[in-house]
Amino acid sequence: MIEAASRVSGADIDRMADRLYVEGRRKQSAFWVLLTLAAIIAGAGVVADSDATVIGAMIVAPLMTPILGTALAVVLADRARILRGVTTVLLGAALVVALGHLLGLLVPEPVVAATNSQVASRVTPALIDLVAALATGLVGAFALVRTDISDTLPGVAIAISLVPPLSVVGLTLEAGEPRQALGALLLFGSNVAAIVATGTGLLLAFRLRAAAEAAGRPVGRLGRGTIAVVAGFVVLVAVPLGVGSYRVFTESTTIAGVRPVAEQWASAVSSQVVSVSGTADAVRVEVLGPPPGPDVALLRRALDDAGDADVAVQVALVFGGAQELPAGG
Repeated sequence: MIEAASRVSGADIDRMADRLYVEGRRKQSAFWVLLTLAAIIAGAGVVADSDATVIGAMIVAPLMTPILGTALAVVLADRARILRGVTTVLLGAALVVALGHLLGLLVPEPVVAATNSQVASRVTPALIDLVAALATGLVGAFALVRTDISDTLPGVAIAISLVPPLSVVGLTLEAGEPRQALGALLLFGSNVAAIVATGTGLLLAFRLRAAAEAAGRPVGRLGRGTIAVVAGFVVLVAVPLGVGSYRVFTESTTIAGVRPVAEQWASAVSSQVVSVSGTADAVRVEVLGPPPGPDVALLRRALDDAGDADVAVQVALVFGGAQELPAGG
């Protein structure tokens, strides 16, 4: 790392600045056109529940550029460009959310987690998502400094999720699911925090400030308060992600405990458990079998004996079997 840092030159800093700062009419027009198209592609991919389309939107989307540009501006203590970068990211996010909301108005059915895997995978972020984003942000910043591995940047664009969560925010808001929208927005915020934090840290590790000063480039005073704000941003999103991770863990543990008890109860009367879902406090069990169905009181008793007395259970009985309907009858 130190050896690589010694090779950072003024030309490298100029190259990074030219690549990351969205300045000038030509760059700004390209940014907004690409972001608009990426938002449409991402929204369509989410609505169609298509992994390939969503991945295509990730590659097209230019939103990572001003985010990494903000990290570079933080390292160089360029307050004007920090403000410009943050403004660009916020306006870009608002544009994607608005386009997602408009797209939701064009589809007949609400796009929600219950019926769409693209939405479901983005509305319940956990702490592991932040860990992955931190690692991905490191790769992106490293590829930015090291031109010999810049070919990895398309992979970074796919790994870090920026535009699709914002499309989900717009779609779920239109569908009347604000909690799902908030979860997708949290995923976007955690990814932004990870990119800025890891980008700032890696550029500092490469002694970019010293290289800029040696090359006669303008460098402002980087105070501890600025670093504290960047670190605080990561902590701010880590707290709800940690809470979400704990909730997912408790829900999974509860469902894992209820399922074998329910399956044993159903099999005693030739029925079958179709699904077990819910939260740590309330579980829904869907059972398929011949009428009149198993005795639900026996399930309650079995769960109490298994230590799940505090879990409320809703049983949905689906009667199976086939009936013949002759033609002309």
